[in-house]
Amino acid sequence: IKLEMPTINLDGEVTVLATVPEVIEALESCAMTWQKLISTALEEQLKKVPQGNGPLAEVDLWRERNNTLSALTEQTKLPDVQKVLEILQEAESEHIGDLQIVLSDLRKCHMEALDNVKFLSTLERHLKNLTYGTGFNVVLDTIPSLMNALRMVWIISRHYNKDERMVPLMERIAWEISARVYKVVDLHTLFKEDRAAAKKKIAEAKSTLEQWKKCYFAVRAEIEASGREQHWEFDRKRLFEKTDYMTSVCQDLYDILQVIIEEFYNIFGPELKTVTGDPKRIDDLLRAVKGLTSPVEELTFDPFSIKSAHDWKLIMEEFKEEVSVENVKQIFVQNLKDPPLYKNHPPVAGAIYWSRALFYRIKRTIIRFQEVEELLASERGKEVKQIYLQVAKRMKEYEDQKYNQWRDGTEQTLPLLLKNTLLTSSVTEEPVTTKKGVRFIVNFSPMLHEIIVETKYMEQLGFPVPEIARYVALQEDKYLRYTNGLKNMLDRYHRLMGTLNEAETKLLDDHIQELWRVFKSGHRRLNWNSLGIGDFIVRCTQAIRKFESLVHQIHNNSEDISNKLLFIESTNLFKFPLSKNGDELPKAKEFFEYLKCERAKDVAHMVRKYTAISQLLIKVEGRVANTNSGKSPKLTSYYAYWENRIYQVLTQLIVKNLQAFNAAILANVPLFQTEAILSVPEIILQPNASEIDKMTVQCIRDCVEVTKHFVRWMHGTCIECPPQHIKEDEVITFSFYSDVSQNPLIIEQAILITQNVHKLLASLSKYLNQWKRYHLLWKLDKGIVMERLAAEKPACITFDEELQFYMKVAQEVTQQPLIKDEQFIRLQLAPLAYTVQENARGWMISLGKLLNESAREELFSLQEEIQVGVFSSCC
Repeated sequence: IKLEMPTINLDGEVTVLATVPEVIEALESCAMTWQKLISTALEEQLKKVPQGNGPLAEVDLWRERNNTLSALTEQTKLPDVQKVLEILQEAESEHIGDLQIVLSDLRKCHMEALDNVKFLSTLERHLKNLTYGTGFNVVLDTIPSLMNALRMVWIISRHYNKDERMVPLMERIAWEISARVYKVVDLHTLFKEDRAAAKKKIAEAKSTLEQWKKCYFAVRAEIEASGREQHWEFDRKRLFEKTDYMTSVCQDLYDILQVIIEEFYNIFGPELKTVTGDPKRIDDLLRAVKGLTSPVEELTFDPFSIKSAHDWKLIMEEFKEEVSVENVKQIFVQNLKDPPLYKNHPPVAGAIYWSRALFYRIKRTIIRFQEVEELLASERGKEVKQIYLQVAKRMKEYEDQKYNQWRDGTEQTLPLLLKNTLLTSSVTEEPVTTKKGVRFIVNFSPMLHEIIVETKYMEQLGFPVPEIARYVALQEDKYLRYTNGLKNMLDRYHRLMGTLNEAETKLLDDHIQELWRVFKSGHRRLNWNSLGIGDFIVRCTQAIRKFESLVHQIHNNSEDISNKLLFIESTNLFKFPLSKNGDELPKAKEFFEYLKCERAKDVAHMVRKYTAISQLLIKVEGRVANTNSGKSPKLTSYYAYWENRIYQVLTQLIVKNLQAFNAAILANVPLFQTEAILSVPEIILQPNASEIDKMTVQCIRDCVEVTKHFVRWMHGTCIECPPQHIKEDEVITFSFYSDVSQNPLIIEQAILITQNVHKLLASLSKYLNQWKRYHLLWKLDKGIVMERLAAEKPACITFDEELQFYMKVAQEVTQQPLIKDEQFIRLQLAPLAYTVQENARGWMISLGKLLNESAREELFSLQEEIQVGVFSSCC
């Protein structure tokens, strides 16, 4: 397209030329020609559509439009064209307006084409891969990149950010993806290829179609999540209806291949030929399998066309019906030895039920074939019918074999099972030891229960059952009642035995043996044919109830004893006195005396609790042995059990109390106070460290000796051992002290307490050493020091310095803390501070006296000199 230039001479000024009528007339004619030419060119370009269904056709369209409009636009920029426009503008020609409108349209269309070419060029590489890529792997890799590139075009482009532009482009991309699948998936050759390769091809085709939709929604989700970009709200039917349908067809084809490869060829292979010993039969099956795909290979319509969806559905239904006969046969052959059973179905009847269910499945298929006579009359129909008859015959033979085996086995084993005793135990001989480990079990064989269930199902299936089996099945409720009664009775017995410890088991030995004698008839004599099963359960239940009552009485007594032992074990043997008047604490001797008095009160309570234990054991003796002597041989081990428990409780009592006392020693909470005093020439505690140490040791000893108040029982009894006179003046009482005091934990704890108290007293002594800096106050003899000072006749300033020193000492002492708390001891320093102050004041008084005497002597001496001088002047 070429714009014709005006033939008139345009040299000269625009303003001058605009006034020449001939010039204006010639230029207006030229402008009208240009307007018509440009308008026609624009109309032609806007009418053009992409030459092809793929996305590259749209790219080519815009590239061609850009080239055409670009050439035309460049001509409008020529100097001659621009001068024509200026002259007509200056002359205010009526034709200039129409021409300018057309030129404006040209610029807009050109800018649009230029912009679209620029952005579509960014997609071109991906679109070429989509169109010309060598395999599905290239397409699969391209789709995500292409979708992201489309997103960038959507965001940045000024023209492809609208549905009317983006949807057709995406529709073309969907068409191109569909076309790739069309080219590759050829049903005429698909089933003739290697089956694994064909299956892989279909899987890749399906993945490609799914990738298109998956990537679209992934990018759409990213756009929505960003919150900044315009959402994709496109017509999904236009974008995915075709690809979704093709995906479903690919899935159908994949299922066909899966059935053929996995469910037929892999089963009707060499192994099955070997097992069945009938290779010809297997070959016939394989030929039938190959024939299943014939309708698919010989299609007269396009399976990927949505318009043919109904026809394709019919083809798939026919395939599935044909496959079902083969499939049922396969399932039957595969599971003959171990058929899958419904829940609660017994093995034999369940297997027959399974076989019949398979038969009904293929029977329904044959009935559907019969409804279409021409289908059953066809070659294919005859083959299916023959397979059906073969399978049905084998299924009938299978059922008969299963039933006959069950009937013969039931007639042989059922009488033997009914002769089983009611109970069996975990030991073969009558148990005499380890009674807690003996367990009784209901001896109702699972085989007996299985025969009952099989019988009921066999009758439902229409098979005749043996009379003895029918009789037993009719007694099912009775057997269920008996087995539940026996199980509940034994559960009650086992739970009760589980509550007994070893000592209680030995204690109740006679009663357990008596209970076992009641069980004996069910363990040795009664069987499932016996008439006295109900009476046996009643007798056992009554015996267990009686034994249970005795066990509860013993456990109640055991609980009472345990509560008394718990009281003893939890007693606090170190009850500390409360402080007096707020911060005032008891002195050391008061503190340890208070502990001793409180402990004595508690020990009296503990001993009363301990003494009551014997009476409780005598009460148990009355229940078990019908005596109340406290020394029954039947309770010897029971007495020993509780005596050992008492030892453990007393040991724990002492250990815990010593641990608590040690913790109190180490805690920074003072419990008593002691004073620091001056005992010239030393500063000491009052009471001194040695006395505090002795009181602590004695307190520990008193704690352990609490166990002397718990008198041991005589051997084999719960009676306290009386005092033993060894000599006339020596009496020994056997108590728990001799055993408890030797416990390593108690010895270790006592040593630890003593060491901690030693460390604390050493620490306090070290602290008091600070006060020795004032030792000259009491170490020097005032008289001697004053005599020496008087002999030196010091000046007044010397006295002043000395007085200032002692005064400073007296003031310094008052500023020292008068209380020091360290761990469990509070040290009172007031007495020591007062003594130091008094010593300082004593020195000040002595210095004052000396200063007074010295001043008086000097005063008298001065008076004498004055008097002598007056007398001399008078003379």
